[in-house]
Amino acid sequence: MLNATSIEILPGLSIRIPTVGEVLNNETAYYSIVSALTASPFDYMVPLDDMGMDFTQVTDYELFLLLFPMCAKSDLSILFGDFDASGFQAYQEKGSRRKFLYSPGSQMTIDEPAYQSLADALRKMNLLEKNAARPGNASAKKYLLERERRKLRRSAKKAQGQSLESLVVALVNTSEFPYNYDSCMDLSIYRFNLSVRQIQKKIAFDNTMIGIYAGSVDTSKLTDKDALSWI
Repeated sequence: MLNATSIEILPGLSIRIPTVGEVLNNETAYYSIVSALTASPFDYMVPLDDMGMDFTQVTDYELFLLLFPMCAKSDLSILFGDFDASGFQAYQEKGSRRKFLYSPGSQMTIDEPAYQSLADALRKMNLLEKNAARPGNASAKKYLLERERRKLRRSAKKAQGQSLESLVVALVNTSEFPYNYDSCMDLSIYRFNLSVRQIQKKIAFDNTMIGIYAGSVDTSKLTDKDALSWI
């Protein structure tokens, strides 16, 4: 993926790996699409509850079957190029419980293995972890729903910051990052994300080494031995 510009999911369906500049031009839409296509029911507990669905009884794939046709109504070209996703609808195979997305126009089927490949690729591109959280019991589920509703109400009143823009500014002004504003725009978002993670690791390593040499950090008490390597 380090040298790739796209990732094939199915014949005729590939994910583009956009550049930093492309994402910056439409950051909100990009991360909204990525979030929806990699989401777990835990992430969408409130919308699912509003639809009368128990988020603990919905699988990641079933959520994808709900969200992909909705996402396809918007412009997905930043991730899928000229691929037409508008005709996909969810179907269930007769005589079985197998569900899938199908487009009569392109005669393409997106099944669960294809979804897993797509979601895994998007997570890797954007260095996202799969959210596998689940409430332990009914009381915990009720509490989580109430907390998430309060959180959504608060966040709706706040202006959303441009996180990628902030990262670009931070890295360009960091000595470890060898790019300027212009050259940074041509990096793939995957390369950029890897650079962010690596520079964070290198700075943490340097600080740890300073602490060790100054005598303020005891290596025998370090729980993360990886802190002793920046690679």
